[in-house]
Amino acid sequence: MTNIAIFASGSGSNFENIVKHIQTGQLSGINVTALYTDNEGVPCIDRAKNLNIPIHINKPKDFSSKSLYEQHLLKLLSSEEVQWIVLAGYMRLVGQDLLQAYEGRILNIHPSLLPKFKGLDAIGQALESGDTVTGSTVHYVDSGMDTGEIIEQQQCDIKPDDTKEQLEDRVKHLEYELYPRVIAKIIK
Repeated sequence: MTNIAIFASGSGSNFENIVKHIQTGQLSGINVTALYTDNEGVPCIDRAKNLNIPIHINKPKDFSSKSLYEQHLLKLLSSEEVQWIVLAGYMRLVGQDLLQAYEGRILNIHPSLLPKFKGLDAIGQALESGDTVTGSTVHYVDSGMDTGEIIEQQQCDIKPDDTKEQLEDRVKHLEYELYPRVIAKIIK
């Protein structure tokens, strides 16, 4: 059994999707030790409670430096014997402490076909670009923003009359297929 921790900052829909894949046996040999979030009062917390997944709420502002914040996270991760970190809407850059401790063992999903549209509001960036396709990318995490080695991508069309919400929904459904599939291939 491989222990993973899932980091999320907001809604937690990808977190929930991964956990449900594990609970239904579609992702086997994986155990989610906890949800790690950097915010209070966000929907991912309720999702974790409903799924009976332990929750760690750690706000970076409660620490005097990013390094101390990440060292605290590392103590928790170590106590849970976490082998992989899966980012699912975690809206912070991962720092050197976590990167060194989990080198090559941190995954992220991003709602664009990287290297296009890095960072925040990738869906909005895609709509404004005039591109006719976008999608989702699973990649390893490095010190940059959405710059790690790409593992797999899946694309969808941008329709001429798409609203941001319609395109977000289409990309989100890609992510619900793509992330569990990649996790199954990579995390053993």
